[in-house]
Amino acid sequence: MKYNILGVGALAMGLALTACDDYLDITPPSEVTPETYFTTAEQLGAYTINMYKNSADVEGNRGSNIFPSFGVGGSAYGFFLDDDQGTDNESGTNNRFFDGTTKSKVGSTGGSWSFGTINNINYFLETVVPRWKAGQIAGAEELTRHYIGEGYMIRATEYFGKLRDLGDFPILRNTLPLDKQTLIAASKRRPRHEVARFIISDLDSAIMLLSDGAATGRTRITKQAALLFKARVALYEATFEKYFAGTPFVPDKAAGWPGATKDYNSEVTYDNATEVAFFLDQALDAAKQVCDKHPNLTANSKRVLGGKDFPANPYYNLFATQDPSGMDEAIMYRSYIKDISGGHCFNQYIKGGRGYTQEYANCFLMTNGLPIYAPNSGYAGDDFVADTKKDRDYRWQLFMKAPNEYVYADNLDQRIGEGKKNKNDAEFKVPAIVGGKVDFTTSTGYTKGKGWATNSEWSKGGWDVTSAIIFRSAEAYLIYLEAAWEKYGDGLNSEAWGYWSKLRERAGLPADPMITVNATDLDKEEETSHDFALYSGGKRITSKVLYNIRRERRCELISEGLRWDDLIRWRALEQLKTKRYFKHGCKVFGPMKDHFMTTKIGGRAAVYLWDQADDTKNTFSSPNDTEGGFNGDARYLSLQRLSKSNDWYNSGYSWRMAHYLSPIAESHFLESTMDGVSVENSPIYQNPYWSTTHDSPALQ
Repeated sequence: MKYNILGVGALAMGLALTACDDYLDITPPSEVTPETYFTTAEQLGAYTINMYKNSADVEGNRGSNIFPSFGVGGSAYGFFLDDDQGTDNESGTNNRFFDGTTKSKVGSTGGSWSFGTINNINYFLETVVPRWKAGQIAGAEELTRHYIGEGYMIRATEYFGKLRDLGDFPILRNTLPLDKQTLIAASKRRPRHEVARFIISDLDSAIMLLSDGAATGRTRITKQAALLFKARVALYEATFEKYFAGTPFVPDKAAGWPGATKDYNSEVTYDNATEVAFFLDQALDAAKQVCDKHPNLTANSKRVLGGKDFPANPYYNLFATQDPSGMDEAIMYRSYIKDISGGHCFNQYIKGGRGYTQEYANCFLMTNGLPIYAPNSGYAGDDFVADTKKDRDYRWQLFMKAPNEYVYADNLDQRIGEGKKNKNDAEFKVPAIVGGKVDFTTSTGYTKGKGWATNSEWSKGGWDVTSAIIFRSAEAYLIYLEAAWEKYGDGLNSEAWGYWSKLRERAGLPADPMITVNATDLDKEEETSHDFALYSGGKRITSKVLYNIRRERRCELISEGLRWDDLIRWRALEQLKTKRYFKHGCKVFGPMKDHFMTTKIGGRAAVYLWDQADDTKNTFSSPNDTEGGFNGDARYLSLQRLSKSNDWYNSGYSWRMAHYLSPIAESHFLESTMDGVSVENSPIYQNPYWSTTHDSPALQ
């Protein structure tokens, strides 16, 4: 099996001819792959598992796995560190938010316009399916069907990456001959609703063929994984098309859809309401099947790690175990054995320089179901990071590491924050916000903790071996809930209320969501959490039920890399066009200030500095910087305001409409013409508000 993966499988993955790989890769000559291959179930499985590991990423070379996992990106996603970084949830920046013209531009080459994996999986399907139907594949029928189902799922996954990044895209079901005219003709983009329907069709084929993993395990694709992914795709497209109705981002010719400039789209018809309804129904149906198959979520023992005894909590361990096979919620996961498959580096990253924002911290409810601003909520405040965990939603208590918490069950010498052997304070009162001679640092004060191993042996020597959860059933609950609101409004239906209650109870909240809805004040939400999800299309939403559904998703999926997708499909960023936004960390200039080391002690240089003559030496924002402060309150660390030499200092977060999709690089237009010169002769059209000239910024 290993020989097949590295030999025949790897050979097939490199079959594309480089002369045309900028716009369409092509099928290899038949002599490269022997006709005797793809004749047994084992060979089919070797090929598809190889596709898991060697997919090209749609946004570059950030990773080498078609499915997202710790430290590794996929064709549909970046890695977990990436897709929440730069949003309102976590530290970091994303160039699409930059208020200027220099950071996001049309590329000369590269980008998401590529067909390598699509071509390879098309070759697999067009070869294998006829042989299977003709009874020419030896081995267990169940396995043969399963591996063909994997092929359809992989193609759907790859196409979803294209849909998210580019929208309209060519639909290719077969490999193509080495003929330039044929390849150019095949470069014609299809409108996004057709692409999404193609993905749903592939997933329906996968669902029909896949097993539930009895023979293959849940480290490979299963029927439940395909159902959940179908629900994810359908909700994404339903909400994208709803909130972008009447814009050039959907195939509305009257609204300036760029595809209307091409004659080959003259017959395209589009009805927004019909498409939205179709995808909502698909999402509801697929999500319900997953929810019904997995009626129980992983238990939360309501015991928080951090004390010396390291109490067991299955909910925490779902993301911090080497083997989640006994947890029904884990629909698909990736496991690691360092000596065989290597490990990942997730723990190395979250232990240094990452962190949740103050805005995100303020989003989590109290265990009585009330927002922190509500009268009698019982909120303990944020003078110290640990205070924010008192009587809060268990997702904040479990998955944010606070100062003074022990890190590993097998090494009680290590704790979060400044203090003890880490430095000179006998008590761990404050987070280690900047680097130095400390073991664990955070850029915001609120340390990321989801997926943090409980045993130091699982995170050693630069390698981690905790399993990565790729799909879990709780997401199906969230998908059904949101799709139900989009279909039924505030009234929802009984299934949606039931799924919502289960999510809340697991988080330690009252089962009844209306306790929270009735206490919600959208003005106060804006003031305390600055939640981007309060908006769609530049206007603030008015439904408190919808806002709390979006809040539920934001809190349940903490650190799982899906926040960026949500903000895009909700069209939740245009309010930033007219209002600069700065992200913040904890209240460093409150009572915690006296515990940060601001003078040289015991041979160690002071590392917490602000208002320095050379502001590049600042490690804190200024306590006088009300402009960059949290609602004008400069006691909170302003993450983009440490130094005026930083481009983000004045920019803050802004938005341009074009950035809802990525541009197609200039070379693809040129290479899809017969003369290689006349862009206007290319069948490809550019995405809204981008030009076809390289190095050009968004037009609006």
